[in-house]
Amino acid sequence: MNAEQIAVLGFAAVLLFWMVGGYNRLMAQRNGIAQAWQRVAEALQQRATAAPLADALALPLAAEAGALQAWRAALSTAERAAASLGDKPVLQDRAAAWLAAEAALAAASSRVFALLDQQSELARSDTVAPLVAAWRDAQQRLPFARQFFNDAVAAHNAALEVFPTRLLARLCGFKPAGRI
Repeated sequence: MNAEQIAVLGFAAVLLFWMVGGYNRLMAQRNGIAQAWQRVAEALQQRATAAPLADALALPLAAEAGALQAWRAALSTAERAAASLGDKPVLQDRAAAWLAAEAALAAASSRVFALLDQQSELARSDTVAPLVAAWRDAQQRLPFARQFFNDAVAAHNAALEVFPTRLLARLCGFKPAGRI
């Protein structure tokens, strides 16, 4: 073997090790996004425990059945979008769908909670108060979980833009993840 062949072989070995290392780094960041989603999912699960609130309010707020029904529908849509995003948390279109569902849920829930604030006795009742507290606690935890997720997404997306990792990402099919 001559010096030129050894140099080519050495270059190929370095390139192979870089490619394996780069791929492993991108996979670790993708897994970090999935782990960050788990924090969001925990907050959403806590929020889901407050879903019976709509049933508890059905009779006392019978005149506002439309608002309660809109809230139930928005909550159901948000849960389906969250489940879809949870399956593949790196897909931008699923993140966008979840964001849209969360915006609709925020609008519907603000209406229901405004109605609940007008009836303070109902809000303090033994059946409603724990559900309201669980909802509000989950809603307070959710922005922090979302920020943690978005930080993981930002690190992943930044790594995809760095040369020469960008070439490897294209070769292996890595795409930017969506922020929530």
